[in-house]
Amino acid sequence: MKISSQYKLIFFSSIFFTLFYNFSFFKNVINVYGFEGFNKIYIISTIILLIALFTLFFTLFASKYTSKAILILTFFISAFTAYFMDSYNVVIDSEMIRNSLQTNFNESLDLLSLKLIAYVFFLGIIPSFIISKTNITYNSTKKEIYKKFQTIFFSLTIIGLILFSFSKFYTSFFREHKPLRYSVNPIYWIYSVGNYINKTIDSKPLDLKQIGTDAKVVENYKHEEIEKPELIIMVLGEASRANRFSLNGYEKETNPLLKNEEVVSFSNISSCGTSTAHSVPCMFSIFDRTQYDYKKGISTQNVLDVLKNTKDVEILWRDNNSDSKGVALRVDYEDFKNPKINTKCDETECRDEGMLIGLDEYIKNHPNKDILIVLHQMGNHGPAYYKRYPKEFEKFTPVCKTNQLENCTQEEVSNAYDNAILYTDYFLSEVIKFLKPYSKDYEAGMFYMSDHGESLGENGIYLHGMPYFIAPKEQTNVASIFWASQSLKEEDIDIEKLKTYKDKEFSQDNLFHSLLGLFEVQSEVYNKEMDIFNDARKNK
Repeated sequence: MKISSQYKLIFFSSIFFTLFYNFSFFKNVINVYGFEGFNKIYIISTIILLIALFTLFFTLFASKYTSKAILILTFFISAFTAYFMDSYNVVIDSEMIRNSLQTNFNESLDLLSLKLIAYVFFLGIIPSFIISKTNITYNSTKKEIYKKFQTIFFSLTIIGLILFSFSKFYTSFFREHKPLRYSVNPIYWIYSVGNYINKTIDSKPLDLKQIGTDAKVVENYKHEEIEKPELIIMVLGEASRANRFSLNGYEKETNPLLKNEEVVSFSNISSCGTSTAHSVPCMFSIFDRTQYDYKKGISTQNVLDVLKNTKDVEILWRDNNSDSKGVALRVDYEDFKNPKINTKCDETECRDEGMLIGLDEYIKNHPNKDILIVLHQMGNHGPAYYKRYPKEFEKFTPVCKTNQLENCTQEEVSNAYDNAILYTDYFLSEVIKFLKPYSKDYEAGMFYMSDHGESLGENGIYLHGMPYFIAPKEQTNVASIFWASQSLKEEDIDIEKLKTYKDKEFSQDNLFHSLLGLFEVQSEVYNKEMDIFNDARKNK
């Protein structure tokens, strides 16, 4: 195919982008404004505006050597983003990009579907192939520059005329409905890539800032005997919503085993972010949600480092998820997604309960020491919730058995998700069962907290990762549970007092100080007012 100008190719590509890659954008606009009366004209003007905007954008970077490559790359990536926005109603922002880049291969396979293949083929491969085979007639450098400025001027004129002619509509659009622009494809994901690079890349080498170097475990004496050492298992959950735990009032019995244990379920804890890549390093950091960013996270020690600074706390991180997101770089780490290590693997995946095997030996090898063990669950990782639990936990039916959640009923999606919660209930009960025999020699406890929540089709939204300020509560209200052994209750934590404020508003900002408090660490970085357990502590 021949075409007389690269700017014609850009113009036709812009039409194609507008009409076939922005279903989510126009659906959201119509949901807000409706498609009746003058609103039809406004929406048609938005179509023309996007075509002019895309033409302007690609023209700015156009040249004999770059136009084809840029368009092909953009078509290919935009095919993927269109699929995820259309299917799950997610937003492709900088944190979603970070989360995607940190997703491992097996997790990526959960997202594979015939629909995704169709999107990539028709919206990625075919237009890319056509562009690659198109012969563009190039003029002299002077004429090419003239045509470039002519196209820029024409695009800016169209944009200006539309914004001026429908100023009231676009004033409302930009001031009152800012989130609508997050689904403009490809402009917003391109902006997000730039934002991600800006947040991540630094020309200067980052020095690791040490914190809590004064940290020490304060030994309490009772009846002239040294207090028993601490043994805490911190279970880091995945995508578990607080309102799907029957301990918090959910109508389905998703916690049949934990209800028989003396646990405290915190019903009102908010997450630091809406993705694993953001929430996990943030919740273990000294920074609160409003202060935390990626660079601060990787350049500052976290609570595990502070505990390690005491030289009295042994720390082990076992991971059955993607990884620790940088939190466990300086402590003992074991990958339990590896079938060679995790002996509880089936034909679907390695199970969370496998992380308990061999812990007796670890504890035995560290006698008379305080011990923190972090178990990072696969938990309720979506969208293939039906894979997250063994068959015997399929209590709630019918179940959505596809990763294309939009093709299932909300009941089927909920049932699959709730069955995964049921398996987490079993896993946490097994953690408690594991800890009980250690009550004689340790002040043992389990502290469970999920990294973020999950949308299950409410208002057409699935999964997680929405920008925090527009994220629904389903993505930010996380499940959290605490259990204390008899020795820990006798020596340190008043469980009945703790239960009186279990529904108080907390956040993952409290985790840093709560872990230090559980190990009775004294340090300038410890703030007892941020310690969830402080008001229930017997030895203040």
